[in-house]
Amino acid sequence: MIRNAKPSDKLQVLKFCQNTFSWGDYVEHVWDFWLNEDLLFVYEKQFPVGLCHAFFSENQIWIEGIRVDSNFRKQKIASELVNHIELLGKRDGALFSFMLIDVENSISLSMAKSLNYEIFQTWNFYSLEPKKNSNFHITFANFLDDPTCTHYVKSWRWLPIDDTIISEFIQQNKIIQSKINNVTSTAILSDSEHFEKTLIVTLFSSSHKTTSQIMLFLQNHAIQNNYTRIQILTKEKLQNSDLLEHKLSFHLLRKNLC
Repeated sequence: MIRNAKPSDKLQVLKFCQNTFSWGDYVEHVWDFWLNEDLLFVYEKQFPVGLCHAFFSENQIWIEGIRVDSNFRKQKIASELVNHIELLGKRDGALFSFMLIDVENSISLSMAKSLNYEIFQTWNFYSLEPKKNSNFHITFANFLDDPTCTHYVKSWRWLPIDDTIISEFIQQNKIIQSKINNVTSTAILSDSEHFEKTLIVTLFSSSHKTTSQIMLFLQNHAIQNNYTRIQILTKEKLQNSDLLEHKLSFHLLRKNLC
């Protein structure tokens, strides 16, 4: 019933992945990436009716892209796909499983709860327009010891932060900070692996003033480096402006696999 996806599944899968959200779906854009990364599974009933992808990182599994054909829902297909991936993770020593669900997606949240997932954190997604700026004050970090910085976002996957990652990002000037009156906000920069010219920012905001400085830098950085989109993920609620728009809020869910 559950097997590894193959290239010939694409057309059938995309048939039930067209109108997942009000704006459509992104599966058609990431299918080839997921297929190459492996751990892409379909649920088959003579033909694919369900989909799920997984990504392993250190001691955790990241589960994404859960989709079920509308004609085959309420048959626990999504749950079986998740269980399948969890078993693979346990076999390889994973301690935790994570997934991201829109706070308004009550059906998926109910499914996750039935599988013993709990809300670990809530994150907000903002879109920031690139713009040429010069009047900002930020520094490139040479250390990061904030205990709240447990994960960073890479291509919409929340991956654990460790000393190796921090050292690598510091060397690449991927961690920026703004400090005003002993209050510091931090941002981690990464390029989207699936969408061109897209800057993904994990923001740890401590004050409006420090965050504003980071925003000005990000806008200018995008212009200088030919990014057309800036996507900001943060646990904090930011103040909307003409160029900063709140898009969605998500629950980051976690399950202990031990």
